[in-house]
Amino acid sequence: MDLFDKCRAFTRADEVKAKGYYPYFRAIEGNEGPIVTIEGRKIIMAGSNNYLGLTAHPRVKEAALEAIRRYGTGCSGSRYLTGTIKLHNELEERLAAFMGKESCLLFSTGFQTAQGVIFTLVQRGEYIVSDKDNHASIQAGNLMAKGAYATFLRYKHNDMRDLDAVLSSIPPGKSVLIVSDGVFSTTGEIIDLPALVVSAKKHGARILLDDAHAIGVIGKGGRGTASEFGLEKEVDLTMGTFSKTFASLGGFVVGERAVINYIKHHSPALIFSASPTPASVAAALTALDILEEQPDLVHRIVENAQYMRDGFTRMGFRVVPGRTGVVPVIIGDDETTFIFWRELFDAGVFVNAFISPAVPPGLQMLRTSYMATHERSHLDRILEISGDIGKKLGVIP
Repeated sequence: MDLFDKCRAFTRADEVKAKGYYPYFRAIEGNEGPIVTIEGRKIIMAGSNNYLGLTAHPRVKEAALEAIRRYGTGCSGSRYLTGTIKLHNELEERLAAFMGKESCLLFSTGFQTAQGVIFTLVQRGEYIVSDKDNHASIQAGNLMAKGAYATFLRYKHNDMRDLDAVLSSIPPGKSVLIVSDGVFSTTGEIIDLPALVVSAKKHGARILLDDAHAIGVIGKGGRGTASEFGLEKEVDLTMGTFSKTFASLGGFVVGERAVINYIKHHSPALIFSASPTPASVAAALTALDILEEQPDLVHRIVENAQYMRDGFTRMGFRVVPGRTGVVPVIIGDDETTFIFWRELFDAGVFVNAFISPAVPPGLQMLRTSYMATHERSHLDRILEISGDIGKKLGVIP
């Protein structure tokens, strides 16, 4: 069989395109935060991870431009060699202080951060224990470590009894890293961190949290999952990304100085990748400034998301409960999800369509997410349009 036969046999995307329902790779022509321009039309954006709404903030944009003027468009090397600029060091110091940890290390993308941390730390004869619904970046890091002869085990999603059972199956004296999303990206659920910490202490395991969807959204001043539960000292390492709250591109990990220093000098994902661009780092720095200056932005995200949860629920939609910026609306069928998405888009609202196998059958959903900069008029319009379409398609009474 030819290697490319499976590629030529993949027709699902073309079939959906032919029906006019294809929701992916839509080009945004202009971005004002809660309002974007797509295909020449103004659209309410209710599918972005731009939680603080800072991608269009004048200070953030000006900081990126000033960094380009000073440093150019790229660093032309890895952090390890010629790719470190003063802004990298400054952002690392600021993030470590913000997260209450000794040290921080930047990576060029959030996806790369998980690979760079997990694969570097967990080696032959050591164990990774990972939530089965963790983000794909974590799964990739897990598999890379497994390929280097670490042992990779999973526990049932957010099931701390199963986590304890898996940890109990590991021979005594083995080194173990528990890895979990802090906020799960598809559903917006928050990890049961207090129970996870109890199991970790019981079995002598270390904890790595991915707070990509938590920082800027939950915790004191937006400091993430550990802060949400007052367990900052119990979580060993926290990863984050700049592509959401920090209105940029890149990733980071914070933790004990010796651990971060080890990753810094051993991680292939860091050593063999070009460093984050000056504009990306400057934008993230300024976004952090704004977050620290205006902690009320965190409350606005939560308030906007809760307003939408309540509104969808009142109309009869099936909504995944939570208290983060992600509000999933269950549709329950692939084609109905696509049709609903298309009708929302035509009416001026953009959300994300999640179908199987990305979610289990019966849990196909429209994943909506909200910003601090959404105005009540935006939210009411989304609810009004969704209610009309939901009735038309028989999703709600």
